[in-house]
Amino acid sequence: MKLWKHCLALLLCAALGGTSVCALAQGTAQPAYTTPSEPPILPGTQAPTEPPPPPPPPPATSRAVTPPPPAPPTAPAGTAVAPATAPVTQGAVQWELQVMRDGQQIDAFNGTTSIGQAHTDTHHKVVSHSVGCKDQPAGSIDLSRTITVSPLQVRANLVVLSVEAQETLENDAAPTTPEGCRLPPQPRQVNASHPGLIVPDGQWVTWQIVDQNPSLAYRVRATLAPPSAQ
Repeated sequence: MKLWKHCLALLLCAALGGTSVCALAQGTAQPAYTTPSEPPILPGTQAPTEPPPPPPPPPATSRAVTPPPPAPPTAPAGTAVAPATAPVTQGAVQWELQVMRDGQQIDAFNGTTSIGQAHTDTHHKVVSHSVGCKDQPAGSIDLSRTITVSPLQVRANLVVLSVEAQETLENDAAPTTPEGCRLPPQPRQVNASHPGLIVPDGQWVTWQIVDQNPSLAYRVRATLAPPSAQ
């Protein structure tokens, strides 16, 4: 019976000329039809892989970077840089000198003197005192004062003066005799010299001559004289 079925199947295969029917008749399974998408991978070969990603860039190396030196400051556009002020060597200086005794003005000098020249002036003050137990007038004394002023240099904002002074100064306290009778104050000679008194233009400066008993100071002011006063 089986032999008969087998022969019948062979005849059908020969008549139809197909393999799929024969295979079905022979009872062999056929693979399902699939749309080829990729070529078959042969044994012993590997599937192609994607190219490896590029290696990452090397890390940045840290190194000290020296900043460029700052540019020197420049003046704004249109601003001229003022040159150093040269001293004035010609012209005249107007000056004033006040004599201060114990904080009170007792004398004053003034003048207009050419630069490099000297001006000397002398003031006299004759005084007398009552002395003795009967306060009778005694001999008088001349308290003279001589001032010499010489302008040395003048700049835009200051004047340099040379000042010399000689004066006769009485002490504040008058001596007495053992009996309590008054004696005339003892005069003393004061000499002072300042080779370079710096006076800001138009301002007063104080030069201390004697500290106490009595205190004596000179207040000085000076400025460059205008051409009309020279």
